[in-house]
Amino acid sequence: MVQWNRIQEVSQLFLRLGFTAFGGPVAHIAMMHDEIVKQRQWLTEQEFLDILGTTNLIPGPNSTEMAIHLSYKRAGWLGLLFGGLSFTAPAVGLILVCAWAYQNFGGSPQGEWLLYGVKPVAIALIAQALWKLGKKAIKGKFAVGLAVLNVVLSLVGLHELLLLVMSGGIGLLKKAGKNLFKSGSNQNKNLAIAPLPFLMPMNLATVSATTTTASLPWVFLTFLKVGAVMYGSGYVLLAFLRADLVERLGWLTDQQLLDAIAIGQITPGPLSSTATFIGFLLGGFGGAGVATLGMFLPSFLFVAALNPILPKLNKSQWFRAFLDGVNVGALSLMTVVTVFLAESSLVDPLTVGVAIAALFLLIQYKVNSLWLVLGGMAIGLLLPFLPI
Repeated sequence: MVQWNRIQEVSQLFLRLGFTAFGGPVAHIAMMHDEIVKQRQWLTEQEFLDILGTTNLIPGPNSTEMAIHLSYKRAGWLGLLFGGLSFTAPAVGLILVCAWAYQNFGGSPQGEWLLYGVKPVAIALIAQALWKLGKKAIKGKFAVGLAVLNVVLSLVGLHELLLLVMSGGIGLLKKAGKNLFKSGSNQNKNLAIAPLPFLMPMNLATVSATTTTASLPWVFLTFLKVGAVMYGSGYVLLAFLRADLVERLGWLTDQQLLDAIAIGQITPGPLSSTATFIGFLLGGFGGAGVATLGMFLPSFLFVAALNPILPKLNKSQWFRAFLDGVNVGALSLMTVVTVFLAESSLVDPLTVGVAIAALFLLIQYKVNSLWLVLGGMAIGLLLPFLPI
């Protein structure tokens, strides 16, 4: 039976998050954790971590996939659709307006005043989520050592997907080592792990390099390929799009691409919604529509395909060991990203003070993250009038 009240719940929640989720995918996930685990208690910490770990293994924008996956857990298949659309729609709509203004007036929007106050709040939200999730996922000396190893490998440039798979593999090796010392153990029959087809994204890398016109079918196929093979942070999108649209196809200039990414940073929601901006530049409203569809369609398909097999995988002790390792790897990646974000966000005493104050309000008084984000925006608005 369709649970319309739950569908309404996830739609309202993710629509609000879609309007207020500034700061990139790590901050978005932190806000989802605060709303779903802490405030509403729809999921436990472990369930949230499991979804985070599996989401990091499939390609596409992570925060969007988290929204889709969390909506499914709460409200079923219709929840998956409505929750995902609710989270992406605000960013797509706002960026479409910005793209129209950009194309018609030739100016690049300025949003530094807004980001100045929002970024330190996002750092506080991320730090709180990392602390709470870390206490649950990083248990014992082995997990601490694995986390340190992952941080080091991330800093030296190991690809995010390889790091996650390696971390999961180390988790498997740890379990295998334990079983070797259990006399008479009969657990080897569980060694086989169910295949993970979602690790093999569709091969769409053969989009013709000979086309020079940004026709709507080619725009769709280009963004469908990017959405199907993009791993890691949403900022990886910049590298994919530059290689395809600037260097190989010549549809955009570097300046247009950088403007698109800048607008994606000053608007809420997933950074991948910059596909809407670029699609509009390439083909008007039709281009925006097909580019947006191509970028986000793989996320819905991958999450829908993963959900039926996840309960079976979770029954396997071996998959649990693999997922525990992946969770440590995901948190390690989030930690590295947070450090880099903090370096660029906490640039003076005021931003450091905003971050500390936001973290204090989160921990001590459990203030809703929405009010903190609005407070950060207000500080940015008032910045020119402050006596500093």
